[in-house]
Amino acid sequence: MNPGFATLAPLRRQRGAALMVSLVLLLIMTLLGVTSMRTTTLQERMAGNLRDNNLAFQAAEAALREGEDVLEAATVPPFNDANGLLQMRSGAGQPSFWNAFDWAADGRQATAPNPSIVAAAPRYVIEELPPLPAEGDSLRFGALPDVGFYRITARGVGGTADAVSILQTTYRR
Repeated sequence: MNPGFATLAPLRRQRGAALMVSLVLLLIMTLLGVTSMRTTTLQERMAGNLRDNNLAFQAAEAALREGEDVLEAATVPPFNDANGLLQMRSGAGQPSFWNAFDWAADGRQATAPNPSIVAAAPRYVIEELPPLPAEGDSLRFGALPDVGFYRITARGVGGTADAVSILQTTYRR
């Protein structure tokens, strides 16, 4: 043996504890990464759905306003159950037109707020409701003309065809 060199301690058998600890830490970090990716993906989908819902609501609101513009004109078009201008059916035996209603064929197409971002143009229908006598009729001054009421129903579609919003209002003329 060479006296200039320190004697080496005999090698002990290694147990691999550092390897096991690093593998467990790597597994924990992988689980955290996968969980955060799933959470981020879910939040992204929720934000997209909220945007689609908002687009559908805005499109239906625009169609509703366009229906009101039709009724604000100097003359009201004839309500002949065509082109989205419908007569209200009354009576116990009368079927509702909503039973066989097709928005694409029976509704009036409105101008979309931004046609490139909605899946379909918004549509609306106007129902002519039975007229009611005006308030304040007087025997002294004669009868006032009947007041016309109309129900406007609008349907808007968002960025996808799955996001649909339907709004309804009653209009007095």
